[in-house]
Amino acid sequence: MNVIYKITYPNGKIYVGQDRTDSINYFGSADGALIAKDFTREERRQFTVTREILWECETATQAEVTQKEIEFIVSLKSNRPAVGYNRWPKFKG
Repeated sequence: MNVIYKITYPNGKIYVGQDRTDSINYFGSADGALIAKDFTREERRQFTVTREILWECETATQAEVTQKEIEFIVSLKSNRPAVGYNRWPKFKG
């Protein structure tokens, strides 16, 4: 199953990604150093993230999944640094 998911961090920022295996244990490939800058040592001791499936399709091609991912990144503005952790496609503010 191909899925597009949204990860929401405790600070409200989001990351949108794709998973073509629908692994329950996959939480994306956002830049860990970028995320770490937003949390104090104390905040890092315990926190909860939410993973929400925004879209799923068994038959989509890799190109279709990537296009759908871009659509969600742009519509949710997760590539805008104040909103999320996606750095591609580049935000044009």
